[in-house]
Order: sequence, then C-alpha cells, then structure tokens
Amino acid sequence: MKEILAKDVEKKLNELTVLDVREVAEVAEGKIPNALHIPLGLIEFRMNELDKNVEYTVVCRSGGRSSQAVRFLENQGFKVQNMTGGMLAWEGPTE
Repeated sequence: MKEILAKDVEKKLNELTVLDVREVAEVAEGKIPNALHIPLGLIEFRMNELDKNVEYTVVCRSGGRSSQAVRFLENQGFKVQNMTGGMLAWEGPTE
C-alpha cells in the first residue's frame, strides 16, 4: 500500500486529490480544504463518483479506515495512497 505523511500532503495539497472517508459528524468538525467526502461505508456504492485516471490521497481520523478504503479501491483498479496518521496528524488548514 502506497502511503504519504500528513506533512507531505500539506506541502503538495494543490497537486493532490484528497478523499475523506470519515463519518459526516467527524467531517463537520473540519476537513482538508477541497477534500471529496465519501464515508467508508458508502465507498462501495459511490465509487462511480471517482475517476480511475486520478490518484486519490485517502484520509480518515487516524489511518485505519483510510487503509481499508485504499485496499478496497486498489482492488477495484483505482490509484490511491493512504495518508498515515489521518486527521490526528494533520496540522494544515481545515474547512
């Protein structure tokens, strides 16, 4: 599984497409600017909203759910990487 550190995501934020797989209540507390939000439990049903030509940086609260999403999406042919440490490691701006 390809991984990226939160500090590297922050440095490259304008070049990355972030996919947040946290629950609605968690995202309401703040998310990475411009991140696409699809809760982990809905990924299977909403993956048609994703583009297989785009690499997604997947994030959750601590890195567990995002790693599950990365494994699932990789098996479906998507280009994905996991942001290690999740939002707990994020020190950048939120919206």
